[in-house]
Amino acid sequence: MAAPTDDDNSPRNDDFYSLLNAGKDASNDELKLAYRRACMIYHPDKHQDPDKKVAAEKLFSKVQKAYEVLCDPQSRAIYDIYGEKGLEAGWEVVERKQTPSEIRAEYERLRREREERLLQQRTNPRGTITVGINATDLFDQYEEYEDYEYGGSSSIEVNHMTITQSIEAPLTMSETATLSGNLHTQNGTGSGQISGSLRHVLSSNGWAEFEFGAGGGPMIGIKGFRNITRRSFGTCQAFLQVLPNGAVKPSLNTVLARQLDKHTIGYLTWKWGGPSSMNSMIIRDTKRSHFMMQFQLGIPISFLLCSFTKKFEDEGKARVAVKAGTFGATVEYGGEKKISKHSRIGATMSIGIPIGVTVKIKLNRGNQTYSFPIHLSDDINPVAIFYGTIAPITALILLKALVINPYLKKQKQREEEKKRDDNKDKVAQKKRDAEVEVQLMQEMYDRIQEAEMSRKGLVIVKAWYGKLVSQDRDEDSDLIIDVTIPLQCQVKNSKLILTEVSKSCLPGFYDPCGTEDKSLKVSYKFLDQLHECTVLDNEALRIPKQSHRVNES
Repeated sequence: MAAPTDDDNSPRNDDFYSLLNAGKDASNDELKLAYRRACMIYHPDKHQDPDKKVAAEKLFSKVQKAYEVLCDPQSRAIYDIYGEKGLEAGWEVVERKQTPSEIRAEYERLRREREERLLQQRTNPRGTITVGINATDLFDQYEEYEDYEYGGSSSIEVNHMTITQSIEAPLTMSETATLSGNLHTQNGTGSGQISGSLRHVLSSNGWAEFEFGAGGGPMIGIKGFRNITRRSFGTCQAFLQVLPNGAVKPSLNTVLARQLDKHTIGYLTWKWGGPSSMNSMIIRDTKRSHFMMQFQLGIPISFLLCSFTKKFEDEGKARVAVKAGTFGATVEYGGEKKISKHSRIGATMSIGIPIGVTVKIKLNRGNQTYSFPIHLSDDINPVAIFYGTIAPITALILLKALVINPYLKKQKQREEEKKRDDNKDKVAQKKRDAEVEVQLMQEMYDRIQEAEMSRKGLVIVKAWYGKLVSQDRDEDSDLIIDVTIPLQCQVKNSKLILTEVSKSCLPGFYDPCGTEDKSLKVSYKFLDQLHECTVLDNEALRIPKQSHRVNES
């Protein structure tokens, strides 16, 4: 018994609930009434014309299959989980004694097995490339020697570069292996390091990790995580490293954290070995802002850091930070902007003593980060600050206007055109099927309309289905279809009820505009009074309603 896979993302051919215009919680009695109503339209004996009779036989078999599946509790449970493909994949041979809950449990087991297989086939690569640039010659020249011939222009050089890369390889649902490495070069001197780890999830409350590495001396370590209470957790990390001179360097890092409220977490960190320190930090993260305060007492490094980030609705961010400590003070400000689905670009200006002025340009593309710290001045130079602030902003504006926005616009147009081309044949076939269904409904439509008009009941004057249905839209647009007849045939006892499913699967309907938003607009008469309403594709519809009445004055 194989579980249907989710690899095929093609839409379901027929929605059984929509074919019967029944809700997903419909009882067997409600399904029986819906089935009888569909039989009045599609039963082959209702049609004498040979062509219509053949079309009716095809549609009646669909309705009959939908009714048989939904009336059987086991088949219905399978269909609700897998759709029609579940019925075709061997699930119908499940023991009849299995209840819907047992079938769902079996589905969850098979789903977890499949997720585990996918995990084993997947790696999660991450990388960072940092290129440090020294541009101090642009701003640190002596003014009195501006006219002196140096024999060349100001020098801009790359003074360091770092490349870091890591991959994750899930071995099972509870074990993950990680391999990472980095290379660093500065002023002609290089170094590198490689490390690996194996993490094992012990339970829903904790995990343990074994680490090892080489570069600067062999290193081994262990790390653990544990939920202490519902609102607090802790981590502990211990390392032993053998230095090139043969000495053994131990280190220990312990973190305790507690959630203070819905948006705030407090951390307390103790580091021993190497630079030892005690660190406390509070982070408050909300939908619109991010605040962090950090205080560290250590040997030899102690500092106080405050930062605030404002988040904007267009997924942009603005950040300001102040840091002061035993080795000077720094002020940072900058921003970040999402430029495409998988890319973000940002710039940060750092001004401080003794670091001077540095602007950091960063580009994130998927799991890869490209960072370019550009050192502009060794001192606090107003000119360097001005150009370091204005230049990234100007460059981003020009880049978006001249390159990014035109590219994204063309890409979106190409994707929409491709979708339309891919769906063109499918839409044409659905259109032909819907036209046949409407022809079969004609006799019933005339009968229902005449009966409703005679008692001043519910009469559908006009109904449209498609993209952005509105009074000013051309009714002959390819993105809109006339569904007056199908809707009138759903009227019973002067009432029309449509459930919360896509209306594209209703008899006589089809989807004219693919993945774009769709609506249903209905103009109808009740008690000889004109009414109008518009609902979204997956929105339920119940008419008549007094609130839909049109004021003809």
